[in-house]
Amino acid sequence: MLKAIQILGSSSGFLSYRFRKPQPNSGLSLISISKSIGTTSIKTDSLLLPASHYKGCFRMSSTHSQSNPDGPSSSQLSSSSVAAIQSTGNIRKINFCQFCGGSTKHEIPDGEEKVRAICTLCGKIIYENPKMVVGCLIEHDKKILMCRRKIQPSYGLWTLPAGYMEIGESAAEGAIRETLEEANAEVEVQSPFAQLDIPLIGQTYMIFLAKLKTPHFSPGPESSECRLYELDDIPFDSLAFSSMLVTLKLYIEDIKVGRPKFHYGIINKRYSGQPIWPGTSPSEIHAYTLDYHMQS
Repeated sequence: MLKAIQILGSSSGFLSYRFRKPQPNSGLSLISISKSIGTTSIKTDSLLLPASHYKGCFRMSSTHSQSNPDGPSSSQLSSSSVAAIQSTGNIRKINFCQFCGGSTKHEIPDGEEKVRAICTLCGKIIYENPKMVVGCLIEHDKKILMCRRKIQPSYGLWTLPAGYMEIGESAAEGAIRETLEEANAEVEVQSPFAQLDIPLIGQTYMIFLAKLKTPHFSPGPESSECRLYELDDIPFDSLAFSSMLVTLKLYIEDIKVGRPKFHYGIINKRYSGQPIWPGTSPSEIHAYTLDYHMQS
């Protein structure tokens, strides 16, 4: 199911999809996905998923940050909003080939739709892919473990322990490692909680619910302080990133109704003409909309 969610969230344009009856004797259900760009509708390949995973499993909504209470719904988005959703991040010009060091040219390769950096010597295409950020939302005695950052960006602001996943580890292993590095805390991952895509900066966040193996934690090299916060005392006015703001708000909403769910959503940062990088200013974390919000 997660693969289907990733496809729904990562494709450009607006998506519509519908479930069909399970395939005979297969236990699989067919999802038909359509993509709309402007006034054009394109039917894409269908997906087969386990029938047990689709029946009332997800509901979908589009929500906005409190700083934009009157923001447009997904059915009222302007052409500029469409461009923001279709964006795959800030374009960074690559001048040299990562394979041979040759200079590059920038054009659309045959059979593709985007401008790419192409080596003028070896002819290889240099692709840029989103970064995966993994972390843990750790609940202990009805409190949440948070770290105050001792590095840029967002020096002095609060976050959940999280960082870039490394080659050779799973998302869960990366989240456990980041928690140990930033909070000197050993944790056991319980379940995935949220996948949040941020197309404008080319990042995907995967946050796991976790428990402390022992009630011991302390600041790591990248943290100046670690602290357990009551839900009502979480420092929302001094959080480091929009992803942390969204994650904590979703968790608190879930706790109020009884149990944590799994969430998928796209954090669309508002684009003002300047590159937007996480944590460039405390107020900027509120400049977003949460679109394609699905929850199990």
